[in-house]
Amino acid sequence: MEPLAHKMRPLSFDDVIGQKHLIGQNGILRKMIENKKILSYILYGPPGTGKTTIANIFAKESEMETYFFNASTDNKKMLQDILDVTNFNNILLIVDEVHRMNKDIQDVLLPYVENGKVSLIGLTTNNPYYSVNYAIRSRVNIYEIEKFSDEDIKKAIIRALQFIDIDIKVSEESYNYIIRFSNKDIRSAINILESATLYLKDGDTLTQTILNKVAGKVNQSLDKDSDNYYLLLSALQKSIRGSDVDASLHYLARLLTLGDLKSIIRRLLVIAYEDIGLAQPQMGQKVLAASQAAEIVGLPEARIILGTVVVDMAISPKSNSAHLAIDEAINDYQNKDTGSIPSFLDNNLISANPDIYKYPHDYKNALVEDIYLPDKIKDISYFHPKDDNRYEKALKQRLEQIDKIKGKIRKKNAQK
Repeated sequence: MEPLAHKMRPLSFDDVIGQKHLIGQNGILRKMIENKKILSYILYGPPGTGKTTIANIFAKESEMETYFFNASTDNKKMLQDILDVTNFNNILLIVDEVHRMNKDIQDVLLPYVENGKVSLIGLTTNNPYYSVNYAIRSRVNIYEIEKFSDEDIKKAIIRALQFIDIDIKVSEESYNYIIRFSNKDIRSAINILESATLYLKDGDTLTQTILNKVAGKVNQSLDKDSDNYYLLLSALQKSIRGSDVDASLHYLARLLTLGDLKSIIRRLLVIAYEDIGLAQPQMGQKVLAASQAAEIVGLPEARIILGTVVVDMAISPKSNSAHLAIDEAINDYQNKDTGSIPSFLDNNLISANPDIYKYPHDYKNALVEDIYLPDKIKDISYFHPKDDNRYEKALKQRLEQIDKIKGKIRKKNAQK
């Protein structure tokens, strides 16, 4: 039996819900068709937002010979077979999962795109500005598919009612329920409606009781390889960094529903050192212990352990002083002439003359006058401790004490 979502698939731009910036009366894709000037482009956006539908309608309206290629599953030979027909005609090539196109396939395709023999439509759920190779991006226009509004989903449900075999009533509460559980994915909304009709007959009203039987969990528009997933990890980190405990728990909850403990744990360990750092140095060990415990017990119990440590992380004082220090040191080494390592730190020279290295533990306070930085940057300072948390305040005092003692040693040795 033909699925409802397929049965009601739009056949023209006028039937498509949303995306008026692309296919409305002044939309760029409609203008291409009207002017018979077909340019290569990539459509990107979340699943279920109509990328494939728009590409198919565009292909039909363009009246060009059209071929389909999946960059994830199809091979170079298949692409070459398609491209061979360009000896007789210019073609339209729709490439699904264009972000997965490897270099070998790109090398075959790009000359045809450059000379106009192939007009390319790329489709992807990933942001092409950092998931698609520059060689492709530089030759196409990039258009974002916008997420559907609640009103868009409601329009889709109302339209779907015209394609089912029975006449039913849908309450406002039921519309809202489907919108929430579909997570603004039209295909998912239609599938929920179609499943619900199995419990209904002519004249019945669709209720939340029926929807509860068919909807299951809220549809997650997340995937471990998608932009949304990494945006969610970023939202978790920013919320912890911003000391918003409720937002931190909210984004952790979203991630936990996906069941990918490893990605959560990796991000929490980074946060412990990048954003909390020396303000609470024991946090790294706390997060590591919690992470190991979470992996041992697994989900769903792991939520208790990770929830506990995320609360602690969000409320903890924050410091990025060590993070900034190492980044500045790396930047200097990569972009400046920082000079050579001092000779008294060179093991080969120390082996020949052990006296050139002063072993700090043999001296009072375990301090000597030597400057360990290369001579060209001997006066530079990377680490600047904050004084708004107890631990770094103590580090700052210790640094001042070290500088003072070393200064006295240098002065004393200079007077000899």
